[in-house]
Amino acid sequence: MIPKTDPISLTTIREKGVESIIHWFEQHKQMLYTLGWFYLNNLQQMEELFYRSIIKVHKELPRFKSETSFETWVTSIFIHTCRELSDDRSLQASQEIEQQKDLVEALAQLKEYEKEAIVLTYVKGISKEEAGYLLHVSVEKIKELLFSGIQSLRKEMGYGSSFNGCKEYHKDYIDYLERTLDRSEKIDLEIHIYHCQDCQEDLATFQDVMIIMLNFTERMEDLHVPAGFMENVKDRLAEKEKHRQHKNKKRIRRGLVIAGVFVLLIGIGFFTGVFTNLYYTWTEEDHELRAFLQQDLGERLNLEVESNGVKIKIKSAIADDVQTLVFYEIEDTEEDNQYVMNAHDGVFVENQYEIMSLEANPRYYPPNLGKNEEKNVYQGKISLLPLTTDNGTIKLKITNLQKLNSNSSDRNGFSANEEMEYETGEWNFEIPVTKQPSVEYALDQETEVEGIPVRFDKLTIAPTATILKYSINNNQSEKRIELINFDYLEVEKKKVKPDLYGGTFFDSPQDMNWITFQAHFDPLFGEKPKEVKVQFESIYLTVEDQKTIELDASQEYPQTFEYAGSTISIDKVEVGHPTKVVISNHVIGNRAYESLQFNIVGEDENEISSVEMNSEGVIVDKNGVEYDVKENLFPFEEIEQPRYFVTVQGMELHNENTGEKVIPKRMEIYRYNTMKYLDNLVKILLE
Repeated sequence: MIPKTDPISLTTIREKGVESIIHWFEQHKQMLYTLGWFYLNNLQQMEELFYRSIIKVHKELPRFKSETSFETWVTSIFIHTCRELSDDRSLQASQEIEQQKDLVEALAQLKEYEKEAIVLTYVKGISKEEAGYLLHVSVEKIKELLFSGIQSLRKEMGYGSSFNGCKEYHKDYIDYLERTLDRSEKIDLEIHIYHCQDCQEDLATFQDVMIIMLNFTERMEDLHVPAGFMENVKDRLAEKEKHRQHKNKKRIRRGLVIAGVFVLLIGIGFFTGVFTNLYYTWTEEDHELRAFLQQDLGERLNLEVESNGVKIKIKSAIADDVQTLVFYEIEDTEEDNQYVMNAHDGVFVENQYEIMSLEANPRYYPPNLGKNEEKNVYQGKISLLPLTTDNGTIKLKITNLQKLNSNSSDRNGFSANEEMEYETGEWNFEIPVTKQPSVEYALDQETEVEGIPVRFDKLTIAPTATILKYSINNNQSEKRIELINFDYLEVEKKKVKPDLYGGTFFDSPQDMNWITFQAHFDPLFGEKPKEVKVQFESIYLTVEDQKTIELDASQEYPQTFEYAGSTISIDKVEVGHPTKVVISNHVIGNRAYESLQFNIVGEDENEISSVEMNSEGVIVDKNGVEYDVKENLFPFEEIEQPRYFVTVQGMELHNENTGEKVIPKRMEIYRYNTMKYLDNLVKILLE
């Protein structure tokens, strides 16, 4: 664990990977929780914020350039994630700071960048230089945002708007009140204010709002991180590591045919042009690499380096505008161990700033034990950033390999309950690569899914992937699409399946009503289509449906209520230390929702200082077959279109401010989430 007072050690972070990032978040959870509160308004959203941020920091760590502090860099990712998750950028007062309700409501009315400048500078307490870095603006722009933000706060808080201070002095207000204004400018301002009644009133009320803001910052220290908060986040991360592994089809070994037939077909190949395909069919066991070689998109390399008894062979590298795919084989020459490369841990491209695009994101490809029959050999691939040049030499440095556990119950060799094992060494390669061309098709077609517009923007056909860029219009308040799952793309009667790990989110500030995504599919080798068919599979929806249920601990439970066409049971309302509330719905068939987003309000609305949540549920496939999530051995990757239904949800309510028991008054349900299966097929003509 990284001590709070110690400077961040990137070496430690990179060596221990996501574990050390989680530890860092634990050390800074109070600061981050406070910052996140200005965007989100319930505990589930806050857990999702920490969960996503940790994943993104781990993913982006190789591109951290140390141009600023690690904390500032992480905060920039955290803020970006806050923006993604916030519904309407609104703030809600918590129990701890209800006394500052007027200021909270005023903050909610600010423009996004004004609010963020104020929060970063006066709540988080960072310098204007750091705030400018996080918001991608200059220090002078930060001062402008602080000034305009405080002016807006002054108006929203009832001070009125009839202030006629001289505009030429507005730029000096912030520095003057913070006592950082240059001495000559300070004297000039004070002389002017002495003779200008309008500026006296303007600056005085401006200062009043700043003082309220600073007092509010002190109150924010009472905003406690709920007990068990980080444990819930860590449980989700462990579950993700366990289930994200995808099982690829087992490779089929092909032996060489007898020498006479081989020689005969070599001769035929000179006349028919089919020899290249047949040659790689027999001599390349990896069916995926074989397909690239048959299309002449790469060449055999067979570069070998051995360190500490572990031999790494680089078999080939395929480069395009999407990524650089490196196919490799790792052999443990001394023991029966299998190792894989982890793009974010111990694998570095030393010259990536010279030849690779830093704006792209490398793809994730899970390891697969089923592909490797020998106990001491692993064949796999790793995705690196795409090239910025047509040709280049990748200087690949490997210092760390991740060990697969072939005895693990996890189907891909990793166990969420076991500590990762590594093999260290030094394997250096110089890999020649040639970037292959891609074809892009601009699309301009819309369809509707559940009454929500979906727009197709672009189709990219690259050697290593087919990419569909699309946007969702979520400009309606009653429901929105969070995620689209596609079944396949079809081109010239050839269907390609989606990559489970290839989805990408794009922030589109220039088009606020649309949210843009990219879906990755298998390659379409050499196709020049005139039409593409897009087959939808399912969508994940958030539906706004508010309901308030009164609670009374003196009543006998269970009791039931109706919501979204279902009968939900309130199993327990038990006042104590802690107070417990449990709801359940075990009826899965035809249920409209999979999970609820709700909150419990106490009799004294300030009394609930922290909430611990736990839940139970089942996974159900498209055919209605149920799988117990407590079982580690069920074939999650093979389940057809799985849905996760929450069946029991419990909350433990604490009043850490006074130590008194929490008296629950009502349950407020805001919305629910659900997956819907689709059979929509959209045909798109290509130009």
